[in-house]
Amino acid sequence: MILPLDKAPLISMVIPLYNEADCLQELYRRLVEALDQVGEPWEAILVDDGSTDGTIEMVEALAASDPRIRPLILVRNFGHQMAVTAGLDNVRGAAAIVMDADLQDPPELIPLFVQRWRDGSKIVAGVRIPRDDEGLLRRVGVPAFYRLLQRLIDFPITLDSGDFRLLDREVVEVMRSMRERHRFLRGMSAWTGFPQSVINYDRPRRFAGSSKYPLKRMIGLALDGITSFSYVPLKLITVLGLILAVLAGIALPVLIALRLAGVSGLYGQTTVVLAVVFFGGVQLLSIGVLGDYLGRVYDEVKGRPLYLISQRTGAPEYDKAESSVQSGRTAPDRRAGDRTAR
Repeated sequence: MILPLDKAPLISMVIPLYNEADCLQELYRRLVEALDQVGEPWEAILVDDGSTDGTIEMVEALAASDPRIRPLILVRNFGHQMAVTAGLDNVRGAAAIVMDADLQDPPELIPLFVQRWRDGSKIVAGVRIPRDDEGLLRRVGVPAFYRLLQRLIDFPITLDSGDFRLLDREVVEVMRSMRERHRFLRGMSAWTGFPQSVINYDRPRRFAGSSKYPLKRMIGLALDGITSFSYVPLKLITVLGLILAVLAGIALPVLIALRLAGVSGLYGQTTVVLAVVFFGGVQLLSIGVLGDYLGRVYDEVKGRPLYLISQRTGAPEYDKAESSVQSGRTAPDRRAGDRTAR
């Protein structure tokens, strides 16, 4: 059973790590300073997502010197959203705060997040103020995506926010029951509909190292956000097909009449080739959209675990109902600790 909240930490930090050895010591220092200001028991779940730069050894060393640090080592790289999911599955606190390890999410904001939560917000989302030195994609493309997503879905989502947010225990429990593979966690938390507030903050540069979220992953996350919460792309295919059918129905008798009238310029293969290429492209695009949704259904039907844990420390014991929700299974050990599939 999960420990009663009066015996568990009040605040659980969930921090995914992927090759963040250069940031970890500074992250720990600033994290301790910020959480000690809150004045309540806390824990920090450091989820290593397949690092190869010594991050794992540093996490284990921190855990050995500070029992509030709980390592959660995944067998391989499962991706940022899966790493955060693994952390949320193991929190014990009355509230969980998700933040990245590169210090672009300032730990100094944690006391303000906690205060907003104490004031009644079940979700407190950090909204990033873009920097002038950021690339065009982040300054223009990301805000445009959020506004497009808001038009496509039927519930409000916090614009321009990342995964830096506080989640009340109630929200965490709901999200733990949502086991889809293609995860857009900031959308999933907004979908719950719990009261939320926002904190605007200037997002600093990375403390060290390079971004672990290249363009390909950003596009993939954006597609997950759209396809996880909206059927509008499928509806657009229907609308496009209807428009083309109407245009073809109008054009066909007009062309026949013009040909019978002997109008020049309607002979030859150019018109036919262009028509075939156009309609073929539309069909392939439509099949691609359908295939993307079908592929996601295929991933869900397979029922594979979302991630595999190689090692963890101080993890709560789940009761039978919770284990069934998380599809818990065990596999052979790879290193010290246990390997668990969830």
